[in-house]
Order: sequence, then C-alpha cells, then structure tokens
Amino acid sequence: MKLAAVVIALVLATAGCGSAASPIPSSVDRDFADSDEMRRQRDQLVDSYVAPHVTDARVIAAMRAVPRHSFVPTQWLGAAYSDHPLPIGHGQTISQPSLVAMMTELLRLDEGDRVLEIGTGSGYQAAILRELTPEVYSVEIIPELAGIARVVLDRLGYGDVRIDRRDGYFGWEEYAPYDAIIVTAAPDHLPSPLVAQLDPDGGRLVIPIGPVGDVQVLWLVTRQGDEVAMERVLEVTFVPLTREEG
Repeated sequence: MKLAAVVIALVLATAGCGSAASPIPSSVDRDFADSDEMRRQRDQLVDSYVAPHVTDARVIAAMRAVPRHSFVPTQWLGAAYSDHPLPIGHGQTISQPSLVAMMTELLRLDEGDRVLEIGTGSGYQAAILRELTPEVYSVEIIPELAGIARVVLDRLGYGDVRIDRRDGYFGWEEYAPYDAIIVTAAPDHLPSPLVAQLDPDGGRLVIPIGPVGDVQVLWLVTRQGDEVAMERVLEVTFVPLTREEG
C-alpha cells in the first residue's frame, strides 16, 4: 500500500568500485528437474499469494514460468513454493515470492528496457526480470553466490543475463543509464550512484532502506531530469546491503 511521496534534488555521484572474478563451481546443490508436482505447487503459490497482490499479467506469467525450487539448496526443496524467504548460504536469502512479484511490478518494465539488479543472490529475481526483458544486468558482492547464480541461470536458459562481482552500492556504471534498478538488500540510505545511473527520463528504482536488524521501508524512486521523487510503498525486512571492506 502506497503511503506517501516526497521530492528531493538529484545528487550525481559517479564514484565506483571495480569488479573481480567469481569462482564458477563445477557442480551446484540444486535440483533442475521441473516435474508436474513442482509446477502444480508453483501455480498454487502464484494463485494464492502473487495474483491477489499483483495486477501485471506479464509479472504473474513470469512467476509461473521460473522454477523457484532450482534456486534454493536441495535441503529446502520442500519449502521452495511457500511464500517466505529461504537461506541460500553466506548469510543471504532468496526473497519471499509475493514480495519479488510486487517489487518487479513496481519497476513497470517494458520489453527491451535495461534493468540492473543489485544483489544477484540466488539468481531468482534475475530470472524473473529476464522473462520480462532481454536487457538484464546483475551485480553480487559475494563471489561464491555470483558463481552459483551463473551456473543456475545458464542451466535454466538465462545465459544472457549479465552478472558481475562488485560492490552494488556503486551500481554498474558501464551500462548506464538504466530504465529500472532493483535492490534486493537494504542500505541505510539512498545510494547516490544508483540514482545517477537511472535514465533521467523516468528511470525507476525500487529499494528497501533502513537500519540493520530492524524494519525497513520499500521506496519507489523515479528520476525526471535533476529531480527525484520518492514514494513510500510498504514496510519490509531485508538482509543488509553488503559493502566492500576498507
């Protein structure tokens, strides 16, 4: 539920952080088989928890198409189609499906839009985005997660999703501007480099902001020229945005 809106001045900041190679594992603890039972569970999840909150038919279709169970460690297969986050290792989680769908809808993606994801994690959100547009870029600071996500996305046919290991606070300036940016971990303030990388003609940023270990606020940020509108959406709880040390 949208609660409030404010307008702030745009501060252009282009400082960045270079990328580093991610280890690509030879095998991953994932199940890539998509059985009739898994599809039934996925449809039930979408019908019960996604469709009541999302109106964009393309987003709903993407949630039905992407096999969430292939993005979680096999010990969590039985809970893959429940509507709550699950651990993926390294202190990170795969987000609650209904929230993934709501955040994706807020981006208002059209076919051909260029979208940047901050926090690849399991790779699930990137796959949902790829169902909507071919121009998907994703950054992940934890090398092991970036490597696993690369393998999973490749196995599932999303090999053209671009992934880089880097500090997401600084975005991925090389491919800016972006029509949309989605952040799947919470900083304690709005990162100005991400705002600067939005298309100045209506670029959208969906981001949770707030303190570690407490309730955060999900914001829809829209850039028009040198002005940025921030619209409060709802209260959420995300893992903190991990930063480079030093």
